[in-house]
Amino acid sequence: MKLLIDDACYAYSEIFSQFGEVVTMAGRDIDSNSVKDADALIVRSRTKVNQELLKGSSVKFVGSTVAGLDHVDQDYLQENNIEFFSAQGCNSMAVAEFVISTIINLANKHSFDYTKKTLGIIGVGNVGSRLAAKAELLGIKTLLNDPPRQKNENLPNFVDLDTALSADIVTFHTPLTFDGEFPSYQLLNALNFHNISEKTILFNAARGGVIVEKIWEKTKTLENVIDCWENEPNINQNLQSNAYLASPHIAGHSIDAKFMGSFMVYEALCDFLGEKIQENIKNLINPGALELKSNNLLDALNEVYDFKQDTIAIKNIENFEYYRRNYPVRYEWQHYRSKIALPIV
Repeated sequence: MKLLIDDACYAYSEIFSQFGEVVTMAGRDIDSNSVKDADALIVRSRTKVNQELLKGSSVKFVGSTVAGLDHVDQDYLQENNIEFFSAQGCNSMAVAEFVISTIINLANKHSFDYTKKTLGIIGVGNVGSRLAAKAELLGIKTLLNDPPRQKNENLPNFVDLDTALSADIVTFHTPLTFDGEFPSYQLLNALNFHNISEKTILFNAARGGVIVEKIWEKTKTLENVIDCWENEPNINQNLQSNAYLASPHIAGHSIDAKFMGSFMVYEALCDFLGEKIQENIKNLINPGALELKSNNLLDALNEVYDFKQDTIAIKNIENFEYYRRNYPVRYEWQHYRSKIALPIV
């Protein structure tokens, strides 16, 4: 069996070599010629998986080790009996930690009490749910908006989009969808951008295209935090230059998230092939005892990881892809012993 794997997939050799020959290459370079004789294709977000890529190939299994789905033509895969698995939720903790850490830093910069602020969470799936739990643990009031969940689950504590957009801090965590009853493409647009004021802190840690960037770059806010962009890596430099954090789509790039993405696809491939899971693979992440010296939440979170370094790293946007592929080691909060309680939930 031949597996073609994006070389940015975590621990690809240790995790996938049991299945046969492993061939790796950069996700952007994977093309129809390289997949032609592969039996399985394992990608991250930089490979467009569609008819153009797979027609005439021998691929019978596609695994995506990231949470996003907009790079995969699922209809084509289904129509051609190609098994597909996406690691939904693998990076949800990492993204939630990114948002909370940034809020704590912004509270320090602007001297506000974050427990007196409202947090509008738009998209309450894997990421949004974890973020809401952490925010509530810190005493931050949340305004939750998720029309598909509201319709299917009749959740009494959810709010409409305009209400969520009127929060002090607004953060997007939707997938990128273009059709259906609740498309998220350009969800924040000319019709509702008036809800965003000069006192708003606005995050996009969802997908590029959820917010109309041409309007955003002309809108005065308290702070912008942008991790997901349209046209990556050719990002909007007006937004980049004015953002508190402008990072290269790495909010979910913790070691834990990257491992879990690979491991979830591994489990799915084992199931597809009828093979047993090797127990030792579950224990690949073992950083040992990690101690934090700080005695306050702000310093403790920055001791874990300082997200400002990601903004500095891509001041020259030519470094965007290189930095993503060579991202610093970042472990999630659960691995740390701290003098102060971290919002782990």
